[in-house]
Amino acid sequence: MCFIRRVLKRKLIKDKINQMKKPKANLLLIRDTFTDKSIIGKLYFDGEFYGHTLELPWKDNKKRVSCIPKGVYEVKKRNTEESKYKYEHLHILDVENRELILMHVGNYPKNSKGCILLGNTRALNFVGESRKAFYKLMYDLGSFEKIELIIKNR
Repeated sequence: MCFIRRVLKRKLIKDKINQMKKPKANLLLIRDTFTDKSIIGKLYFDGEFYGHTLELPWKDNKKRVSCIPKGVYEVKKRNTEESKYKYEHLHILDVENRELILMHVGNYPKNSKGCILLGNTRALNFVGESRKAFYKLMYDLGSFEKIELIIKNR
């Protein structure tokens, strides 16, 4: 019985230490293909290539028709009844002059109103296997309390 208590006590201590660390996930989006209909990029998760992104083209940060400016953003997981997305998705916070910028499932520019779409494959104005890529990202972000997104143009 003493052995079991010692094992449980060690596990409890490890869990407390892990909670104190409050891990942060680092996402890096590098935009590399620019057309008049979209911007395609690559997403890296903690330094490793993760997938392809699709955004609307840059149109001076205008609501619902432009991608967001490059920069550093805090990201939160979001799942709300008011959203048309009935699955957990990502909310990119504090985007200047914009609100409700999300990262969610979609394949074409018409699926975005300024949000970021994620996929496993890419083509001109398209990302494929979006649902699969996005659900994998949400699973991999599961244990992270903090998420940071850095967006850069190539």
